[in-house]
Amino acid sequence: MFTHNPFAELSGSITPLAMQLYVVLMFLLVLGGTLLDTLHKKSAKYFFQSAEKSKKNRTRTVGGGEKTGIAVKTVVEDVLMSAEFCNPRRRIAHLLGMYGFVTFIVTTALLIFCYPTAATPAPPLATTLWHLGALMVCVGGYWFWFVIRVDVAAEGNAWYRVVRADLFILSLLATATFALIWSMLQSSGGSEWQVMLFFALFITASTILFGGVLWSKFAHMFFKPAAAFQKRMEEADGSRSNLPPPSDEPAQFGLGIKREPSRHY
Repeated sequence: MFTHNPFAELSGSITPLAMQLYVVLMFLLVLGGTLLDTLHKKSAKYFFQSAEKSKKNRTRTVGGGEKTGIAVKTVVEDVLMSAEFCNPRRRIAHLLGMYGFVTFIVTTALLIFCYPTAATPAPPLATTLWHLGALMVCVGGYWFWFVIRVDVAAEGNAWYRVVRADLFILSLLATATFALIWSMLQSSGGSEWQVMLFFALFITASTILFGGVLWSKFAHMFFKPAAAFQKRMEEADGSRSNLPPPSDEPAQFGLGIKREPSRHY
């Protein structure tokens, strides 16, 4: 199954051009949804206002070399390693889903644009990575949903409670799951109606995933690196030094009362 190219077999009923146009449409939906999300939530405006405010409070100037080092550190730690997750299980689940999603999307575009028919056989590595990417999404996503996310019970919420913010993870899981089942049915000789059913479910889920950017957390991934970089820059130039001390450090207040250190361990 892992060396099977499901899109090549699909080309017998759907032209490669139609598949390619669908991919382009999904890209445009993500781009448009991200821009609308930015305008609606005024994320960009807030980001630049915060940056201007930080410039006024900075105590030192960060040089070009140091900025480059901060940028590299942001990419490695905050983007590639997801350092914002302190919980090891949460970080591993996130990394599995993130790298699986990127691998799945890149190889999908590669198979559809470069190897869309049986006359253009895809390299085994490309098809294997496509299946592994979808599988990584499923492992990380289902682990998060059924094992890690159950902690919401402590807040009085049932694990199966679904809110709008869950649209991204649920549609992503559905896309990867239906893609694997669709490919498995093709390679194992499933009936035509079964293959077309799961292909339809795969397309429906992926359309919701990419078309629902405005209502999900999809756009959030584009702002996280910028926010992490700005935070590191503020720490480097001293503009975050005006924040109040942490609650576990003594501090002097206006009435001459000294705050006691936290006694919670």
